[in-house]
Amino acid sequence: MNEFEIKGWCPGALRPMMSGDGLVVRVRPRAGRLSMAQALGIAQAARDYGSGSIDLSSRANLQLRGVDPDRHADLLLVLDRLGLLDADPVAEARRNIVVTPFWSEPGLEPWIAAALETALASYALPLPGKFGFAVDCGSERVLHSVPADIRIERSADGKLIVRPDGSAYGLHIEPSEAATAAMALAHWFIQSGGVKHGRGRMAAHIASGVALPASLCGSALPVEAAPVAFPGLVRGGALAGLAFGSMHAGTLDQIARHGQELRLTPWRMIFLPSVSTMPVLQDVIVDGRDPLLRVQACTGSPSCPQGRAETRRLARKLARHLPDAASLHVSGCPKGCACARPATVTLVATPDGFDYIRNGTAADKAMLTGISAADLEKHSAYYLAGHA
Repeated sequence: MNEFEIKGWCPGALRPMMSGDGLVVRVRPRAGRLSMAQALGIAQAARDYGSGSIDLSSRANLQLRGVDPDRHADLLLVLDRLGLLDADPVAEARRNIVVTPFWSEPGLEPWIAAALETALASYALPLPGKFGFAVDCGSERVLHSVPADIRIERSADGKLIVRPDGSAYGLHIEPSEAATAAMALAHWFIQSGGVKHGRGRMAAHIASGVALPASLCGSALPVEAAPVAFPGLVRGGALAGLAFGSMHAGTLDQIARHGQELRLTPWRMIFLPSVSTMPVLQDVIVDGRDPLLRVQACTGSPSCPQGRAETRRLARKLARHLPDAASLHVSGCPKGCACARPATVTLVATPDGFDYIRNGTAADKAMLTGISAADLEKHSAYYLAGHA
């Protein structure tokens, strides 16, 4: 049996998580924004206090890996000077807010995100650890595939709405009402048993058939969802991609010097607003056709104590043979942390080799078991084309 532990919470800066390579320290920039000075400071801190490895999370945060527990306190002093710390671990844990990177100054989105932060600190609701908010107020929805429980969006007629995840409709609101309306939905979620019956997620709670109160019911359809974003020049700037959402401190340093501001995304990319020429940098994906964009791989062994095998080296090798439009997920254990969605091919490491899953997730039943990494590499075309 491939046993593994589900933590049920996400690391922070004030409450880091121990992994196989040291502490994982998650930095949560407000509204997903980093100034050049902040980005350069994080890059230097990753070198000074950790392994120099930095991950971009699916919630648009940065994770410094390999931090020495004895130097964690010193790292916090640096992050505090950079303006990147919360008042306490509880306030930090509540601040699960993902903001669309595609907004123009002065921007309604960072203003709403700041109001949400204040409301979350004031209301002090006992929300589940992964309960989150999406601020996605553009003319198209770009965060539709990003996990969130309460969404602030535009309706088809251009007005602002607040919508519980899992509901087709949202409630019209004024910008000044956004944070209050979101907190009302969060309070209802708790009071109506969402933590237990919805397993801590809004969509599951809505799917169980529970009815929203009349005061929170809306009839506004959200605006259409935008196509998936790819690296390259886009409207308003440039998107720089990162294989597996991972980079070395030196890469962040290089990216930071190409713009006055960086905006983190939940898609393993960094948005550089107002950049009109695509920077060509080492270890940065600039071509939307790169097959690595269709490959997900967790940290794996030895960096993760639950990983049963090295994952990213294998994923890189297999990516070269991935058929067009196919996707690949290489997971170090059945938790499938890197990808919750089904992939064309999912490979799950076990003590006896890799399990092979077709059109499923890491938790699904395997078609084949005990395949060695060497066999996967040798017959990659066979396995990735779905002949297995």
